[in-house]
Amino acid sequence: MQMLDLIRRKREGQALTPAEIEAMIQGYTAGTIPDYQMAAFLMAVYFRGLNQEETAALTRAMVASGERIDWSSIPGVKVDKHSTGGVADTTTLVLAPLVAAAGVPVVKMSGRGLGHTGGTIDKLEAIPGFRVRLSQEEMVRQVKEIGLAITAQTGNLVPADGKLYALRDVTATVESIPLIASSVMSKKIAAGADAIVLDVKVGSGAFMPDLASARELARTMVALGREVGRRVRAVITNMDEPLGMMVGNALEVREAIAILSGGGPQELREVCLTLGSQMLLLAGAAGSNREGRRLLENLLAGGQGLKKFQQFIAAQGGDPDVVDNPQLLPQAGEKVTVAARSSGYISAVQTRLVGEAALLLGAGRLTKENPIDLAVGIELKKRRGDYVSAGEPLAVFHVNDRTNLEAARERFLAAYTLAPEPPAPQPLVYEIIE
Repeated sequence: MQMLDLIRRKREGQALTPAEIEAMIQGYTAGTIPDYQMAAFLMAVYFRGLNQEETAALTRAMVASGERIDWSSIPGVKVDKHSTGGVADTTTLVLAPLVAAAGVPVVKMSGRGLGHTGGTIDKLEAIPGFRVRLSQEEMVRQVKEIGLAITAQTGNLVPADGKLYALRDVTATVESIPLIASSVMSKKIAAGADAIVLDVKVGSGAFMPDLASARELARTMVALGREVGRRVRAVITNMDEPLGMMVGNALEVREAIAILSGGGPQELREVCLTLGSQMLLLAGAAGSNREGRRLLENLLAGGQGLKKFQQFIAAQGGDPDVVDNPQLLPQAGEKVTVAARSSGYISAVQTRLVGEAALLLGAGRLTKENPIDLAVGIELKKRRGDYVSAGEPLAVFHVNDRTNLEAARERFLAAYTLAPEPPAPQPLVYEIIE
Protein backbone atom coordinates (compact mmCIF):
# COMPACT_ATOMS: atom_id res chain seq x y z
CA MET A 1 0.00 0.00 0.00
CA GLN A 2 1.29 3.45 -0.93
CA MET A 3 -0.15 6.18 1.27
CA LEU A 4 0.49 8.76 -1.44
CA ASP A 5 -1.77 6.81 -3.80
CA LEU A 6 -4.58 6.67 -1.22
CA ILE A 7 -4.34 10.43 -0.65
CA ARG A 8 -4.45 11.11 -4.38
CA ARG A 9 -7.40 8.80 -5.01
CA LYS A 10 -9.42 10.23 -2.13
CA ARG A 11 -8.54 13.77 -3.28
CA GLU A 12 -10.08 12.85 -6.64
CA GLY A 13 -13.22 11.45 -4.99
CA GLN A 14 -12.51 7.76 -5.54
CA ALA A 15 -13.54 5.11 -3.01
CA LEU A 16 -10.97 3.08 -1.08
CA THR A 17 -11.34 -0.61 -0.28
CA PRO A 18 -11.84 -1.87 3.28
CA ALA A 19 -8.43 -3.59 3.11
CA GLU A 20 -6.73 -0.32 2.15
CA ILE A 21 -8.41 1.57 4.99
CA GLU A 22 -7.51 -1.17 7.48
CA ALA A 23 -3.85 -1.12 6.40
CA MET A 24 -3.77 2.67 6.59
CA ILE A 25 -5.13 2.77 10.16
CA GLN A 26 -2.76 0.01 11.23
CA GLY A 27 0.18 1.92 9.76
CA TYR A 28 -0.81 5.21 11.32
CA THR A 29 -1.37 3.65 14.75
CA ALA A 30 2.03 1.91 14.53
CA GLY A 31 3.74 5.14 13.49
CA THR A 32 4.85 4.05 10.00
CA ILE A 33 2.54 6.62 8.36
CA PRO A 34 3.55 10.16 9.35
CA ASP A 35 1.20 12.86 10.60
CA TYR A 36 1.67 15.02 7.52
CA GLN A 37 0.40 12.29 5.18
CA MET A 38 -2.54 11.43 7.44
CA ALA A 39 -3.36 15.15 7.70
CA ALA A 40 -3.49 15.35 3.90
CA PHE A 41 -5.78 12.32 3.81
CA LEU A 42 -8.10 13.81 6.46
CA MET A 43 -8.40 17.04 4.48
CA ALA A 44 -9.24 15.02 1.36
CA VAL A 45 -11.97 13.25 3.36
CA TYR A 46 -13.22 16.59 4.67
CA PHE A 47 -13.85 17.79 1.12
CA ARG A 48 -14.68 14.50 -0.63
CA GLY A 49 -16.32 12.50 2.16
CA LEU A 50 -16.53 8.74 2.65
CA ASN A 51 -19.28 6.44 1.45
CA GLN A 52 -21.07 4.14 3.89
CA GLU A 53 -18.78 1.17 3.14
CA GLU A 54 -15.66 3.31 3.68
CA THR A 55 -17.04 4.79 6.90
CA ALA A 56 -17.87 1.32 8.21
CA ALA A 57 -14.39 0.07 7.28
CA LEU A 58 -12.77 3.03 9.04
CA THR A 59 -14.88 2.37 12.15
CA ARG A 60 -13.97 -1.34 12.23
CA ALA A 61 -10.29 -0.57 11.72
CA MET A 62 -10.28 1.89 14.61
CA VAL A 63 -12.07 -0.60 16.88
CA ALA A 64 -9.41 -3.19 16.00
CA SER A 65 -6.59 -0.80 16.93
CA GLY A 66 -7.00 -1.46 20.66
CA GLU A 67 -8.75 -3.53 23.28
CA ARG A 68 -12.43 -4.43 23.22
CA ILE A 69 -14.37 -4.76 26.43
CA ASP A 70 -16.56 -7.79 27.09
CA TRP A 71 -19.51 -7.38 29.46
CA SER A 72 -21.08 -10.77 28.66
CA SER A 73 -20.71 -11.94 32.27
CA ILE A 74 -23.22 -9.26 33.32
CA PRO A 75 -26.81 -10.50 32.89
CA GLY A 76 -29.25 -8.53 30.75
CA VAL A 77 -28.96 -6.02 27.95
CA LYS A 78 -26.25 -3.49 28.84
CA VAL A 79 -27.07 0.04 27.69
CA ASP A 80 -25.00 3.15 27.07
CA LYS A 81 -25.82 6.70 26.10
CA HIS A 82 -23.64 9.15 24.21
CA SER A 83 -24.05 12.87 23.63
CA THR A 84 -22.32 14.72 20.81
CA GLY A 85 -21.62 17.55 23.26
CA GLY A 86 -23.50 20.53 24.62
CA VAL A 87 -23.74 23.18 27.31
CA ALA A 88 -25.49 22.54 30.67
CA ASP A 89 -26.10 18.99 29.41
CA THR A 90 -26.32 17.03 32.65
CA THR A 91 -28.33 14.15 31.21
CA THR A 92 -25.85 11.34 31.99
CA LEU A 93 -25.85 12.10 35.72
CA VAL A 94 -29.64 11.83 35.73
CA LEU A 95 -30.14 9.04 33.20
CA ALA A 96 -27.57 6.54 34.42
CA PRO A 97 -29.01 6.08 37.93
CA LEU A 98 -32.60 6.45 36.74
CA VAL A 99 -32.30 3.75 34.07
CA ALA A 100 -30.37 1.50 36.49
CA ALA A 101 -33.18 1.97 39.00
CA ALA A 102 -35.51 0.55 36.33
CA GLY A 103 -33.47 -2.68 36.38
CA VAL A 104 -31.44 -2.06 33.22
CA PRO A 105 -27.64 -2.38 33.67
CA VAL A 106 -25.75 0.76 32.61
CA VAL A 107 -22.04 0.48 31.76
CA LYS A 108 -20.46 3.67 30.55
CA MET A 109 -17.06 5.04 29.66
CA SER A 110 -17.14 8.83 29.62
CA GLY A 111 -14.79 11.63 28.68
CA ARG A 112 -13.65 14.99 29.91
CA GLY A 113 -14.87 18.33 28.67
CA LEU A 114 -13.00 20.14 25.94
CA GLY A 115 -13.65 23.65 24.63
CA HIS A 116 -17.16 24.97 25.22
CA THR A 117 -18.70 21.57 26.09
CA GLY A 118 -18.68 19.86 29.47
CA GLY A 119 -17.53 16.33 30.33
CA THR A 120 -19.17 13.75 32.57
CA ILE A 121 -15.90 12.70 34.20
CA ASP A 122 -15.13 16.28 35.26
CA LYS A 123 -18.59 16.60 36.78
CA LEU A 124 -18.20 13.37 38.74
CA GLU A 125 -14.80 14.51 40.02
CA ALA A 126 -16.58 17.43 41.69
CA ILE A 127 -18.00 14.88 44.16
CA PRO A 128 -15.49 14.60 47.04
CA GLY A 129 -13.63 11.27 46.94
CA PHE A 130 -15.27 10.00 43.74
CA ARG A 131 -13.09 7.55 41.77
CA VAL A 132 -13.36 8.05 38.01
CA ARG A 133 -11.00 5.20 37.08
CA LEU A 134 -12.16 1.62 37.55
CA SER A 135 -10.66 -1.58 36.22
CA GLN A 136 -12.83 -3.81 34.06
CA GLU A 137 -13.10 -6.27 36.94
CA GLU A 138 -14.25 -3.51 39.29
CA MET A 139 -16.84 -2.35 36.78
CA VAL A 140 -18.25 -5.84 36.29
CA ARG A 141 -18.51 -6.39 40.03
CA GLN A 142 -20.14 -3.00 40.60
CA VAL A 143 -22.69 -3.39 37.80
CA LYS A 144 -23.63 -6.82 39.15
CA GLU A 145 -24.10 -5.28 42.61
CA ILE A 146 -25.88 -1.98 41.86
CA GLY A 147 -26.56 -2.03 38.10
CA LEU A 148 -24.37 0.96 37.24
CA ALA A 149 -20.75 1.98 36.73
CA ILE A 150 -19.13 4.95 34.96
CA THR A 151 -15.40 5.24 34.36
CA ALA A 152 -12.97 7.39 32.44
CA GLN A 153 -12.04 6.01 29.05
CA THR A 154 -8.90 3.88 29.05
CA GLY A 155 -6.03 4.79 26.75
CA ASN A 156 -6.06 1.25 25.34
CA LEU A 157 -9.53 1.75 23.92
CA VAL A 158 -9.40 2.78 20.23
CA PRO A 159 -5.91 4.36 20.29
CA ALA A 160 -6.24 5.08 16.56
CA ASP A 161 -9.08 7.48 17.32
CA GLY A 162 -7.00 9.28 19.93
CA LYS A 163 -4.26 9.93 17.37
CA LEU A 164 -6.68 10.84 14.60
CA TYR A 165 -8.75 13.19 16.74
CA ALA A 166 -5.67 15.06 17.98
CA LEU A 167 -4.63 15.53 14.35
CA ARG A 168 -8.13 16.59 13.24
CA ASP A 169 -8.23 19.13 16.06
CA VAL A 170 -5.18 20.99 14.72
CA THR A 171 -5.91 20.62 10.98
CA ALA A 172 -9.48 22.01 10.84
CA THR A 173 -10.96 18.63 9.89
CA VAL A 174 -13.16 18.00 12.94
CA GLU A 175 -16.45 18.95 11.24
CA SER A 176 -16.69 15.94 8.91
CA ILE A 177 -19.71 13.69 9.35
CA PRO A 178 -18.00 10.37 8.43
CA LEU A 179 -15.03 11.23 10.66
CA ILE A 180 -17.28 12.25 13.57
CA ALA A 181 -19.46 9.14 13.14
CA SER A 182 -16.53 6.72 12.99
CA SER A 183 -14.87 8.40 15.98
CA VAL A 184 -17.98 8.16 18.17
CA MET A 185 -19.08 4.70 17.13
CA SER A 186 -15.62 3.09 17.26
CA LYS A 187 -15.41 4.02 20.95
CA LYS A 188 -18.97 2.96 21.69
CA ILE A 189 -18.52 -0.40 19.92
CA ALA A 190 -15.19 -1.10 21.62
CA ALA A 191 -16.71 -0.17 24.99
CA GLY A 192 -18.96 -3.20 24.64
CA ALA A 193 -22.53 -2.10 25.44
CA ASP A 194 -25.32 -4.11 23.76
CA ALA A 195 -27.53 -1.07 23.17
CA ILE A 196 -26.62 2.57 22.55
CA VAL A 197 -28.78 5.68 22.59
CA LEU A 198 -27.17 8.61 20.79
CA ASP A 199 -28.09 12.15 21.79
CA VAL A 200 -27.26 14.18 18.66
CA LYS A 201 -27.26 17.88 19.48
CA VAL A 202 -28.18 20.52 16.90
CA GLY A 203 -28.03 24.30 17.14
CA SER A 204 -25.81 27.17 18.23
CA GLY A 205 -24.06 25.16 20.95
CA ALA A 206 -23.58 21.97 18.95
CA PHE A 207 -21.08 20.70 16.40
CA MET A 208 -24.03 20.17 14.04
CA PRO A 209 -25.45 23.65 13.30
CA ASP A 210 -28.51 22.58 11.26
CA LEU A 211 -31.09 19.82 11.32
CA ALA A 212 -30.06 18.33 7.95
CA SER A 213 -26.47 17.72 9.05
CA ALA A 214 -27.59 16.42 12.46
CA ARG A 215 -29.96 14.00 10.75
CA GLU A 216 -27.19 12.79 8.42
CA LEU A 217 -24.83 12.23 11.36
CA ALA A 218 -27.51 10.40 13.34
CA ARG A 219 -28.39 8.09 10.47
CA THR A 220 -24.73 7.36 9.76
CA MET A 221 -24.03 6.40 13.37
CA VAL A 222 -27.17 4.27 13.68
CA ALA A 223 -26.19 2.39 10.51
CA LEU A 224 -22.65 1.81 11.82
CA GLY A 225 -23.96 0.37 15.07
CA ARG A 226 -26.50 -1.86 13.38
CA GLU A 227 -23.82 -3.21 11.04
CA VAL A 228 -21.91 -4.70 13.98
CA GLY A 229 -24.98 -6.04 15.73
CA ARG A 230 -25.67 -3.28 18.26
CA ARG A 231 -29.13 -1.97 19.09
CA VAL A 232 -28.89 1.74 18.32
CA ARG A 233 -31.22 4.74 18.25
CA ALA A 234 -30.44 8.41 17.84
CA VAL A 235 -32.42 11.27 19.36
CA ILE A 236 -31.88 14.70 17.79
CA THR A 237 -32.19 17.33 20.51
CA ASN A 238 -32.09 21.12 20.65
CA MET A 239 -28.88 22.94 21.66
CA ASP A 240 -29.99 26.43 20.61
CA GLU A 241 -29.80 27.36 24.28
CA PRO A 242 -28.21 25.68 27.32
CA LEU A 243 -30.22 22.61 28.26
CA GLY A 244 -30.15 23.16 32.02
CA MET A 245 -29.74 26.27 34.13
CA MET A 246 -26.29 25.40 35.52
CA VAL A 247 -23.03 25.52 33.55
CA GLY A 248 -20.02 24.17 35.42
CA ASN A 249 -19.06 20.92 37.09
CA ALA A 250 -20.17 21.10 40.74
CA LEU A 251 -23.12 23.27 39.71
CA GLU A 252 -24.29 20.62 37.25
CA VAL A 253 -24.04 17.89 39.89
CA ARG A 254 -26.34 20.03 42.05
CA GLU A 255 -28.79 20.31 39.17
CA ALA A 256 -28.74 16.55 38.58
CA ILE A 257 -29.59 16.04 42.25
CA ALA A 258 -32.44 18.54 41.86
CA ILE A 259 -33.88 16.65 38.89
CA LEU A 260 -33.60 13.30 40.68
CA SER A 261 -35.31 14.92 43.68
CA GLY A 262 -38.31 15.89 41.54
CA GLY A 263 -37.30 19.50 40.82
CA GLY A 264 -34.89 21.19 38.44
CA PRO A 265 -35.56 22.74 35.04
CA GLN A 266 -38.37 21.22 33.01
CA GLU A 267 -36.34 21.21 29.77
CA LEU A 268 -33.54 19.07 31.20
CA ARG A 269 -36.07 16.72 32.79
CA GLU A 270 -37.94 16.33 29.50
CA VAL A 271 -34.84 15.41 27.49
CA CYS A 272 -33.80 12.93 30.20
CA LEU A 273 -37.20 11.22 30.06
CA THR A 274 -37.06 11.02 26.26
CA LEU A 275 -33.56 9.54 26.18
CA GLY A 276 -34.27 7.25 29.11
CA SER A 277 -37.42 5.81 27.56
CA GLN A 278 -35.40 4.96 24.44
CA MET A 279 -32.80 3.20 26.61
CA LEU A 280 -35.55 1.13 28.24
CA LEU A 281 -37.03 0.27 24.85
CA LEU A 282 -33.71 -0.98 23.47
CA ALA A 283 -33.12 -3.02 26.62
CA GLY A 284 -36.56 -4.62 26.40
CA ALA A 285 -37.61 -3.15 29.76
CA ALA A 286 -40.53 -1.27 28.18
CA GLY A 287 -42.83 -2.11 25.31
CA SER A 288 -43.44 1.43 24.16
CA ASN A 289 -42.11 4.93 24.57
CA ARG A 290 -45.13 5.84 26.69
CA GLU A 291 -44.63 2.84 28.97
CA GLY A 292 -40.93 3.63 29.40
CA ARG A 293 -41.63 7.26 30.17
CA ARG A 294 -44.29 6.37 32.75
CA LEU A 295 -41.88 3.96 34.48
CA LEU A 296 -39.16 6.62 34.69
CA GLU A 297 -41.60 9.24 35.96
CA ASN A 298 -42.68 6.86 38.71
CA LEU A 299 -39.07 6.19 39.68
CA LEU A 300 -38.43 9.94 39.88
CA ALA A 301 -41.55 10.51 41.96
CA GLY A 302 -40.73 7.60 44.27
CA GLY A 303 -37.14 8.68 44.83
CA GLN A 304 -35.60 5.46 43.50
CA GLY A 305 -33.47 7.33 40.96
CA LEU A 306 -32.05 9.58 43.68
CA LYS A 307 -31.38 6.59 45.92
CA LYS A 308 -29.56 4.83 43.07
CA PHE A 309 -27.43 7.95 42.46
CA GLN A 310 -26.45 7.97 46.13
CA GLN A 311 -25.64 4.25 45.97
CA PHE A 312 -23.55 4.82 42.83
CA ILE A 313 -21.55 7.63 44.46
CA ALA A 314 -20.78 5.49 47.51
CA ALA A 315 -19.77 2.50 45.34
CA GLN A 316 -17.13 4.61 43.57
CA GLY A 317 -15.68 6.09 46.75
CA GLY A 318 -17.53 9.41 46.72
CA ASP A 319 -19.28 11.09 49.62
CA PRO A 320 -22.95 10.02 49.36
CA ASP A 321 -23.97 12.80 51.76
CA VAL A 322 -23.74 15.31 48.87
CA VAL A 323 -27.16 14.05 47.75
CA ASP A 324 -28.79 15.26 50.96
CA ASN A 325 -26.43 18.20 51.40
CA PRO A 326 -25.21 19.62 48.06
CA GLN A 327 -23.32 22.30 50.05
CA LEU A 328 -20.62 19.64 50.48
CA LEU A 329 -19.78 20.04 46.78
CA PRO A 330 -17.02 22.53 45.85
CA GLN A 331 -18.22 26.13 46.08
CA ALA A 332 -16.75 29.25 44.53
CA GLY A 333 -15.57 32.05 46.80
CA GLU A 334 -17.59 34.78 45.09
CA LYS A 335 -20.87 35.25 43.26
CA VAL A 336 -21.12 38.01 40.65
CA THR A 337 -24.46 39.06 39.16
CA VAL A 338 -24.50 39.71 35.42
CA ALA A 339 -27.37 42.02 34.46
CA ALA A 340 -29.05 42.70 31.12
CA ARG A 341 -28.03 45.97 29.47
CA SER A 342 -31.39 46.50 27.76
CA SER A 343 -34.96 45.24 27.91
CA GLY A 344 -36.79 42.77 25.72
CA TYR A 345 -37.63 39.14 25.10
CA ILE A 346 -34.72 36.74 24.75
CA SER A 347 -35.14 35.78 21.10
CA ALA A 348 -31.89 33.87 20.52
CA VAL A 349 -28.98 32.47 22.51
CA GLN A 350 -25.56 31.73 21.03
CA THR A 351 -25.04 28.74 23.30
CA ARG A 352 -21.40 28.27 22.35
CA LEU A 353 -20.63 31.74 23.76
CA VAL A 354 -22.24 30.80 27.09
CA GLY A 355 -20.00 27.73 27.24
CA GLU A 356 -16.97 29.84 26.33
CA ALA A 357 -17.81 32.31 29.11
CA ALA A 358 -17.81 29.42 31.62
CA LEU A 359 -14.49 28.29 30.16
CA LEU A 360 -13.02 31.76 30.77
CA LEU A 361 -14.10 31.53 34.41
CA GLY A 362 -12.10 28.31 34.71
CA ALA A 363 -14.86 25.70 34.34
CA GLY A 364 -13.48 24.31 31.07
CA ARG A 365 -10.23 23.62 29.27
CA LEU A 366 -8.70 24.37 25.89
CA THR A 367 -6.51 21.23 25.87
CA LYS A 368 -6.97 17.92 27.66
CA GLU A 369 -4.02 18.74 29.92
CA ASN A 370 -5.41 22.04 31.24
CA PRO A 371 -6.53 22.07 34.90
CA ILE A 372 -10.06 23.23 35.65
CA ASP A 373 -11.80 24.71 38.67
CA LEU A 374 -14.62 22.34 39.63
CA ALA A 375 -16.44 24.99 41.71
CA VAL A 376 -16.86 27.79 39.19
CA GLY A 377 -19.44 28.32 36.48
CA ILE A 378 -22.63 30.10 35.52
CA GLU A 379 -26.07 29.95 37.14
CA LEU A 380 -28.57 31.05 34.50
CA LYS A 381 -31.63 33.07 35.51
CA LYS A 382 -33.48 33.38 32.20
CA ARG A 383 -34.34 31.18 29.23
CA ARG A 384 -35.15 31.84 25.59
CA GLY A 385 -38.59 33.47 25.36
CA ASP A 386 -38.38 35.09 28.81
CA TYR A 387 -38.74 38.85 29.18
CA VAL A 388 -35.84 40.64 30.84
CA SER A 389 -35.67 44.28 31.95
CA ALA A 390 -32.52 46.38 31.79
CA GLY A 391 -30.58 45.85 35.00
CA GLU A 392 -32.33 42.55 35.75
CA PRO A 393 -30.05 39.55 36.42
CA LEU A 394 -29.44 37.27 33.42
CA ALA A 395 -27.07 35.05 35.38
CA VAL A 396 -24.90 34.69 38.45
CA PHE A 397 -21.23 33.87 37.86
CA HIS A 398 -19.60 31.61 40.46
CA VAL A 399 -16.03 32.93 40.56
CA ASN A 400 -12.73 32.08 42.22
CA ASP A 401 -10.37 34.04 39.94
CA ARG A 402 -11.29 37.48 38.58
CA THR A 403 -8.55 37.51 35.92
CA ASN A 404 -10.93 36.79 33.03
CA LEU A 405 -14.13 37.98 34.70
CA GLU A 406 -14.78 40.96 32.43
CA ALA A 407 -13.94 38.96 29.31
CA ALA A 408 -16.35 36.25 30.47
CA ARG A 409 -19.06 38.84 31.14
CA GLU A 410 -18.69 40.34 27.65
CA ARG A 411 -18.70 36.89 26.02
CA PHE A 412 -21.80 35.92 27.97
CA LEU A 413 -23.76 39.09 27.20
CA ALA A 414 -22.86 38.79 23.51
CA ALA A 415 -24.66 35.43 23.50
CA TYR A 416 -28.10 37.01 24.06
CA THR A 417 -30.29 38.70 21.47
CA LEU A 418 -33.25 40.71 22.79
CA ALA A 419 -36.34 41.59 20.74
CA PRO A 420 -39.61 43.48 21.34
CA GLU A 421 -41.70 40.36 20.70
CA PRO A 422 -41.29 36.82 22.07
CA PRO A 423 -39.77 34.28 19.65
CA ALA A 424 -41.62 31.31 18.21
CA PRO A 425 -41.22 28.23 20.41
CA GLN A 426 -38.74 25.53 19.39
CA PRO A 427 -39.02 21.79 20.05
CA LEU A 428 -36.69 20.19 22.58
CA VAL A 429 -36.65 16.94 20.61
CA TYR A 430 -36.69 17.15 16.83
CA GLU A 431 -36.62 13.53 15.77
CA ILE A 432 -35.87 9.94 16.79
CA ILE A 433 -33.84 7.95 14.24
CA GLU A 434 -34.48 4.23 14.48
